[in-house]
Amino acid sequence: LVTIETGAAPSSITRTNRQRSVTISANLDGIKLGEATAFANDVAKEILPSAVTLHVVGDAEAMSEGNTQFAVAMLPGILVIYMVLAAQFESLLHPITVMLALPLSMVGALGGLLIFGHSLNLFSLIGIILLFGLVTKNSILLVDYANQLRKTGLGKVEAMRRAAPIRMRPVLMTAISMIFGVLPAAIGLGPGAETRAPMAIATAMGMFSSTMLTLLFVPVFYILIDDLG
Repeated sequence: LVTIETGAAPSSITRTNRQRSVTISANLDGIKLGEATAFANDVAKEILPSAVTLHVVGDAEAMSEGNTQFAVAMLPGILVIYMVLAAQFESLLHPITVMLALPLSMVGALGGLLIFGHSLNLFSLIGIILLFGLVTKNSILLVDYANQLRKTGLGKVEAMRRAAPIRMRPVLMTAISMIFGVLPAAIGLGPGAETRAPMAIATAMGMFSSTMLTLLFVPVFYILIDDLG
């Protein structure tokens, strides 16, 4: 009736979403979480049978959800910025000129993270979202003053030629104050600095690139958009 054999068997059977599952844990040992997740996925494709799938949990799952939430937060944020600017300028085209500062700021934010050896993590993404709310003020100062000068009878080219030198000083003053405001966190001193530094670097470098490039590109883009209108 019975055959007794010595072998190995699981002490407990766990299920996830009604499927048999096994949890494997590991330490990062200095490897970035994104690199470790990509490495685990590559290994899983090589050794796991077709009927077995890999699903990350813990910190890796939280990181994936954070990236998704960042995209969900960024798109409505950009839409709200456009709607507010459209209401203020009473125009559908001039807000596009103002929002040119957003991609210009990403040049500095991503470049700064690369130069200083930081990854695009949850904290740097928070800094980028913060940056989106800050950089548009440079374009607003230029475009708003140019529109005021045009109401006095000046042409668009002459209005922007006058607006850019006059508004350059407040643009630089506000940008420098914001950059120096996050500088202590960017230097990364004290406990928890490794989490604050990416956020501060993304904000500071994005503000720097946006300020420099805004003074060059926004006047040209303003004239082109006005011609389109």
